[in-house]
Amino acid sequence: MRYILSFLLLWPVLTAHAQNEEVTITIDTLSRKTFMLTGNGGNIGIYLGQNQVFMVDDQFAPISEKIKAAISTLTSKPITYLVNTHMHGDHTGGNVNFNTNETVLVAQDNVRKRLKLSGEEKLKANEITQEEYENTLPEITFSEDLTFHDGDETVMAFHMHNAHTDGDTMIYFVNENVLHMGDTYFAGRYPYIDLNSGGSIDGYIAAHKKALMVIDGDTKIIPGHGRPSNKVELETYVKVLEDIKETIQKEVTAGKSLEEVKSNSSLTSKYDADYGTGYINPERMRETVYNSLTSKP
Repeated sequence: MRYILSFLLLWPVLTAHAQNEEVTITIDTLSRKTFMLTGNGGNIGIYLGQNQVFMVDDQFAPISEKIKAAISTLTSKPITYLVNTHMHGDHTGGNVNFNTNETVLVAQDNVRKRLKLSGEEKLKANEITQEEYENTLPEITFSEDLTFHDGDETVMAFHMHNAHTDGDTMIYFVNENVLHMGDTYFAGRYPYIDLNSGGSIDGYIAAHKKALMVIDGDTKIIPGHGRPSNKVELETYVKVLEDIKETIQKEVTAGKSLEEVKSNSSLTSKYDADYGTGYINPERMRETVYNSLTSKP
């Protein structure tokens, strides 16, 4: 019995280790200098500058070495800037391993605030050390917009208000014409809108419309999750979200309850086959939109 109990206690650790062992980092070439890395977590963006690497997001900590190895196949230049698109762990978990003397972490103000709060809780619970806590925090933060310059390239980071969270950032590599949208875009699937962290359906749609004002037909889009995308696909996605929002708003106006909306599959049925097979299923999508429309500002 003692051995069975020991095995059961070790099972989560063994499972996590096995999952990390199985992770493969794949690389999509988007332009001459920009790449998308896929592994376990949010998509990573890489820009190869004149003398440095500009990185967007870093997935989970246990696979940092695999990510570094993948980047080393592209360049030997140091990673100078690492931007977090928001605070979720599948985009910031690797901060602790990438934050070195040669790499500066950058994020919107609210990202640092939320990482600070969660880090303090882990410190109190003795889950992390003081050094690990400090290395998770962005060292440069901004409120609305931030611009980087690398030779002829201009890298624009801009804050999206209350979209996926309250601290979302999109990063646009102007000359390369590549836009990293973070989790303000889940390509080919219903989005996860974190209402508890400041997200909203209105802000989510607004973020897409702002992106469409910036890009053109040749722009390559790195979504937070999913395959590389483009303007046509994003335009379609906006129409889907607007239609779902309008449909559920009619239900809200008619006095329908959350349970009635969640159980009414007809409300999203025309989109479910194309977008409802990911992390957010149709019922949860209807629930999220309903709660977003009925919550107080």
